[in-house]
Formats: sequence, structure tokens, C-alpha cells
Amino acid sequence: MTEQSSTPKVRRFAGTPAQIRSASNFYKVLAYATGVMLLLLCAEMIIKYFWHLELFIGGTLLDGTSNAVSFVNRADITGGINISLMILIVHGWMYVVYLLADFRLWSLMRWPFSRFITIALGGVVPLLSFFMEKKVHVEVERELASHPQAAKRY
Repeated sequence: MTEQSSTPKVRRFAGTPAQIRSASNFYKVLAYATGVMLLLLCAEMIIKYFWHLELFIGGTLLDGTSNAVSFVNRADITGGINISLMILIVHGWMYVVYLLADFRLWSLMRWPFSRFITIALGGVVPLLSFFMEKKVHVEVERELASHPQAAKRY
């Protein structure tokens, strides 16, 4: 039989504390921005599918009047800028950047893959990004403080 070593496993990060804090701050900004855009998207979807209205700027209504800014049925307007569609597109691309921020932080912290998935869910479940951001930020700071010897990269 072999004897088990009683020395604890040394914690290593994939980056310096400054790099990890930078990744954490980038994630924090993206978590809030993605959360706000997701809430806007949810409100837009409710208005679109319950009342069949979309937010347009400009364009001409079927009766010939010009539209400034209003919720109208897509079939009742020609031209103009569909803000509802813009919200959808911006959230989609912002979520991609959110995933990149999640991946960077996850890889620097060397967390398990399940942690990456739970953080990624913050961008698709309304309000979850706000709670996940707080939890992740506290955990990053706690791990950095409790493992100062892990600061060396190699």
C-alpha cells in the first residue's frame, strides 16, 4: 500500500492577481450590461407577443401620417427603424462578449467546467446575471486573499 501525502494541494491560478481582477471587473461590467439588455428584451418580447406591437422610430403609418417614436404593429408601418429588433440584436452580441468575459475569468481562476456553465446561464435567465456577478466577485476576492502563494503564474 502507498501512503497518502498529508500536504494539501497547492492552489495555482492561470494569471496574476492583477490579471484576475481585471478579468473580474470586465465580467462585472458585462454582467450588468447583459442583465439590463435581457430585461429590455423580455419587456420587448412581452409587448410583441401579447399586444403584437414593436417600437419604431420614424417611418410612415398606413394612413399616411409620419411616425416619430411609438409602439405600432409591424404591418401598419413602412420604413423607420425597428428598435425592438435592435434590442434583440444588441443583446445577442452582448451575450457573446459576456461569454468571452466568463471564459477569461473561468480560465484564469481554473474553476471546473460546471462553474463556466452556471456563470453563462446568467446571461439567459432574467435577473440571474446580477446575482451571479455578486457571487462570482466575492468568490474571486476570497480565493485571491486565501491563496496569496498562488500569485506566481508558473
